[in-house]
Amino acid sequence: MALSAEDSKKALKYAQGRLKKSRLPALLGFHIESLQPGKAVLSMRVQGHHKQIHDVVHGGVLAALADTAAAIAAYTVVPHGTEIATIELKINYLSAVPDGEIKAEGKVLRAGRNFIVTECEVFDAKGGLAAKALLTFGAAAGHSMESPASPAKK
Repeated sequence: MALSAEDSKKALKYAQGRLKKSRLPALLGFHIESLQPGKAVLSMRVQGHHKQIHDVVHGGVLAALADTAAAIAAYTVVPHGTEIATIELKINYLSAVPDGEIKAEGKVLRAGRNFIVTECEVFDAKGGLAAKALLTFGAAAGHSMESPASPAKK
């Protein structure tokens, strides 16, 4: 399903607003770079608090980035009013990430009524593949999610 340029901009702005409300991604400095049906690209600039004792990005930070990118991609393919939750995450760390801006590309592999299977590739500042994750999300209809057209609930 292709979105018009205007709808794509609205969806991106909406997703960016929701990401700011999520405490951990905001604390870690995740940013949504692009969004389209079944795909989300996030970025993060490496800072000192992201690193572990060996002066490279902690694996948990990379896993959180992959989980967030894949979840946002999953949200693009479920009906409005559906909430998702990670039920499985498997990640392979392929190379250390010392610094720079890293990117995560989340992609939906299969979207069913109750489960969404995704993958996410995390790239270091030079564009090298640093980690690859496979994630499964459970989907539950009937849980309200703010719509782009409705005001946020306080």
